Amino acid sequence: MIGEFSLDGRVAVVTGAAGLLGLEHAKALSLACAQVVLTDLNVDALERAAHEVTLAGGPPPLAIAADVTDPESLEALRDRAIARFGRVDVLVNNAAMNDRVEAPSMDAESARFEKYPLAEWRRMMDVNVTGVFLPSQILGREMAQRGSGSIVNVASTYALVGPDPSLYARPDGSVGHSKSPAYPASKGAVLAFTRFLAAHWGAAGVRVNALVPGGVENGQDAHFIANYSRRTPLARMAAPDEMGGALVFLASDASRYMTGATLVVDGGFTAW
Repeated sequence: MIGEFSLDGRVAVVTGAAGLLGLEHAKALSLACAQVVLTDLNVDALERAAHEVTLAGGPPPLAIAADVTDPESLEALRDRAIARFGRVDVLVNNAAMNDRVEAPSMDAESARFEKYPLAEWRRMMDVNVTGVFLPSQILGREMAQRGSGSIVNVASTYALVGPDPSLYARPDGSVGHSKSPAYPASKGAVLAFTRFLAAHWGAAGVRVNALVPGGVENGQDAHFIANYSRRTPLARMAAPDEMGGALVFLASDASRYMTGATLVVDGGFTAW
């Protein structure tokens, strides 16, 4: 059974690999013996991520800068990966925009639904939805033609439940920075697309599943961490490396009879 979790001999592409979870996803796949291809927009951050993956162990990764919303950029990524390794076996669609509480991209008032800018809505949909569609189309097509592969789309608990405003309340009772309307809408679309693609490519031997991470502790204000922890049965936020086991499971033969499924790793957050 342990051997079924091995990714030895397989090539895995991780989008958004320079981010907090993307880096951990890449490390987990590498430690499962996959040959990992890291991709992100930020070249410097991508090089740092490649160095960290190398230090973690496993085969040295290949880093290729690419834009998940640009077909030509993704085609160049595919061609380089196949020229180097001859195949792509796993695709982790992790790249996404996120309204991070610890580093909001706009002021709290502008992020509210009533004033949320249309340009921001379109930008997040482009990255979070088109940025899953295009890599799946361009890289997944190679898997379908070969007759095997695993695609893992990274969603969010906010694809399953609405953002709880009380989590973002400051100690003085004032409203803090919450999630935008575009983030849960985009992540809900990822789950729907996962089911579509699983049905579409099942006969071609390509499995498509979604991984739903819970909130990850990453320097948020103490009151937010406390609010989130009280709302979660395991009474804490996740550590960045706690999604790795689930990701390797979905990528490997250990989940060979799973497709179109949603695997939730959230400490029980969506159980209440």
